[in-house]
Amino acid sequence: MIEYGHLTMGDPGGRLYSRTERNAFMKLALALILAAASSAAFAQNPGGPGDIGKSVYGADDREDFYEASYAARKAADSVVALFDKDKVTFEGTTARLKTKKLGEARKLCRGEKFYDQPSGAACSGSLVGPDLVMTAGHCIPTPAMCAYTRFVFGFTVKSPGQTAFEVPSAEVYSCAALVAQTLSIDGDYALVRLDRPVPNHQPLKLNRTGIIKTGTPLFVIGHPSGLPQKIAGGAKVRSVSGQNFFLADLDTFGGNSGSPVFNGRTGLLEGILYKGGADYVPGPDGACNVTYRTGQNAGKGEGVTQIAKLLSFIPAPKAPGPEEVRSVDAGGDMPEAPDNAQVERLNGLLAGE
Repeated sequence: MIEYGHLTMGDPGGRLYSRTERNAFMKLALALILAAASSAAFAQNPGGPGDIGKSVYGADDREDFYEASYAARKAADSVVALFDKDKVTFEGTTARLKTKKLGEARKLCRGEKFYDQPSGAACSGSLVGPDLVMTAGHCIPTPAMCAYTRFVFGFTVKSPGQTAFEVPSAEVYSCAALVAQTLSIDGDYALVRLDRPVPNHQPLKLNRTGIIKTGTPLFVIGHPSGLPQKIAGGAKVRSVSGQNFFLADLDTFGGNSGSPVFNGRTGLLEGILYKGGADYVPGPDGACNVTYRTGQNAGKGEGVTQIAKLLSFIPAPKAPGPEEVRSVDAGGDMPEAPDNAQVERLNGLLAGE
């Protein structure tokens, strides 16, 4: 899932590194993580951050925004695509995104899922405060990289056959500050303060207990292979390492780094997708690439940094004050609970009576 080579790194002084330098940096970071994963702390959990997972487990569960459930679409409204700033141009009130057809960008075989859709996002992220976006640490490793990144809401497929992928200029944000960032054995996360509050998307609700159990159902929302937003369910927690990370059989790719991972029962945000294995492999004749697949319960699993690692940086939402509660109670907008007769009629309709 992680593809370090496509990231554009920088230093606090503002110099952008060459591709060779970027690759060397990320290889070094990965080597350090691999070395740490071999320590006694991870002796009982070989699925640590350095392990290689697979991209698709069992059936490919990725679906477009318009295909997803209402609850998933509501959560997806608060998920952002991270673009390099030179891939976003403004024409009045419209922002145009520089993309390339996925099939051409990844040299895929015809018939591969989403072959004709545009690819351009580098990573994914989620809104967790009025002006706070959470993503993976390797997506935003430095303040200079933060300044070089644009955070784009609405890079999504809202109807079948959609071909235009421009967004309103107001849906594009830049970085004001890198609030927190780490890339270590204990976590891979970054928290970014945007240049202004986000008025038309709601911060996601977090699991503030910091506790998640093996077997918990999951879904993930993000931008696999830089594609427009995808929602993928059909997954579960395989193993948990304290409050650092957990492993899951999520269908994720490069570009999903930083994606929010949700509890399938509660809808609460549980963590940040940060690592995995190969996305594509040569097809049967070697002339083009196909999606790497494995069994639902095979492979090492995808790594997710637990939300517990960031809770101290993300203020809890304020409870409504007495005046706000009274205004809701008096507003008359909330429907009354149905009486028993209404419930019986509804049950009869559902039963086909």
